Amino acid sequence: MTDTVTRTEEVNPPPPKRSYAKLAADESREDYSLRYAPHSFRRWSPSMVAGTALGGIAYLADFAIGASIVFTYGFTSGAASILTAATIIFITGIPIAKACAKYGLDMDLVTRGAGFGYFGSTLTSLIYASFTFIFFALEGSIMAQAMHQAVGLPVEIGYLVTTLIVIPIVFRGMGALAKVQAWTQPIWIIGMILPFIILAFEAPDAWGAFGSFGGTEGAGSGFDWIGFGLGTGVALSLIAQIGEQADYLRFMPKKTEANKRRWNLAVLAAGPGWVIIGAAKQLGGAFLAFVALEAVGKTHALEPIAPQLEALKPWLGSVALPAAAVFVIVSQIKINVTNAYSGSLSWSNFFSRITHKHPGRVWYIFLNLAIALTLMEMNMFAALNKLLGFYSNVGIAWITAVAADLVINKRMGWSPKYIEFKRAYLYAVNPAGFGAMTIASTVSILAFFGLFGEYAEAFSTFIAAGLALILCPLIAWATKGKYYLARPNPVNGPDVVIEDETATHDCAVCETAYELPDIADCPVQSGPICSLCCSLDADCGDVCRKAPADGPVLMPLPTVRTTAEQV
Repeated sequence: MTDTVTRTEEVNPPPPKRSYAKLAADESREDYSLRYAPHSFRRWSPSMVAGTALGGIAYLADFAIGASIVFTYGFTSGAASILTAATIIFITGIPIAKACAKYGLDMDLVTRGAGFGYFGSTLTSLIYASFTFIFFALEGSIMAQAMHQAVGLPVEIGYLVTTLIVIPIVFRGMGALAKVQAWTQPIWIIGMILPFIILAFEAPDAWGAFGSFGGTEGAGSGFDWIGFGLGTGVALSLIAQIGEQADYLRFMPKKTEANKRRWNLAVLAAGPGWVIIGAAKQLGGAFLAFVALEAVGKTHALEPIAPQLEALKPWLGSVALPAAAVFVIVSQIKINVTNAYSGSLSWSNFFSRITHKHPGRVWYIFLNLAIALTLMEMNMFAALNKLLGFYSNVGIAWITAVAADLVINKRMGWSPKYIEFKRAYLYAVNPAGFGAMTIASTVSILAFFGLFGEYAEAFSTFIAAGLALILCPLIAWATKGKYYLARPNPVNGPDVVIEDETATHDCAVCETAYELPDIADCPVQSGPICSLCCSLDADCGDVCRKAPADGPVLMPLPTVRTTAEQV
């Protein structure tokens, strides 16, 4: 009888303890949304990853944001705001971009290990999700304005079209996004530089006049500290863009001696480097709006389609309108596929921890787009400055806390030498990053609403950044780094000698092979468990973290892929 059962089980083995829904199991669409991106999936070259990531910053919200800042606070204060915000975004983005590219992790997973803890980063998932749907709505509004101008489509219907058009692309994941960004890049580059070439010939004195522009609200052409602070707050709303860059950077190939120079350049360009282009677009957008101001009026000058059209008219005549419309639509598709994609990742991370379920990344595309469509229909474009200024206080507290952990805490030894993202080794909440962000954002929001006076209101984002920068290392030092790791990682921790990081273990739950960085040792399963199965387990009681006295679970030797399999 025993032999019969054994042979039967060999022929028909029992099903795995967990099997994922069809969409969640298809990594060509799922793109390791809740996981470490394995080396076997990182098939793109550094330049390909960088090009795709930079293709996602084709958005024209920069035009609208830059024009809004300069129109409100004048050229001198506005330009200083834009450049200062760009500097802050660039500096904080460098360590985050390097960490995401080196460890193959998205922004949420890096946040977990960089001072926030397993559940502490749940709040930042919401912050990031809100960034993606706020900017999807802003970009969608710009696209709807272009379609209204070009073919008379009512903007309310245009909002729906802009939402639906990205779904087929985002549904197919990173591969489809890379193709879209590559195919549309030539059109975008031509459309971006042509207006400025035309104005250089047709309005050569416009730049000089722009430099003395005092805005449309009576701010004046001189420098004003209040205007500078408020303008910087609006520009800093873009600081969470590093999260969208990280969603691409996690697919960077492994850094080697052969590709080191190209790798470093690609990470710098595609990570914090986006803001150099972004700042130039904000100033350029403000300039185009200034030139078009007299012809179209203030309201339409803030809508990127109108200044684009006015700039093209001298050379393109009747073709200017369709050319401007094509440029705007292409630009908005390029960014909104990224917004929708990144939003699906952040919502997946949020709900997987709250509900212990994961139906697949693609389902959260619809949630993100539904919220964005609602914001568009509510005409959020009209409240641009106030909305973005408020968001900045939370976004900069989060990003600065993560950057402070990566730069200061790790170098001082208060934070682990690597990024640990798996539930099995993390405390639920780490007060270093989570506490710093919570305190910094709370104080800065109170300042934003005027509780501490006019200057504190104007410089609320500086308060958020300063407090996060100070508190994250201070709390880590005070707690002696206690809340980073609930227990050591014996699978691929920094003290473990690993001959081949691409070696795999079969997860004891879903019975799928995963590379070592995605595996934890599980006492409940008495073997290896993948990071996602670990996250979704609602019945284990966190035994591994709460009672780790028995030491690590003994696991079989990992499987090393052959050279043929690696190719």
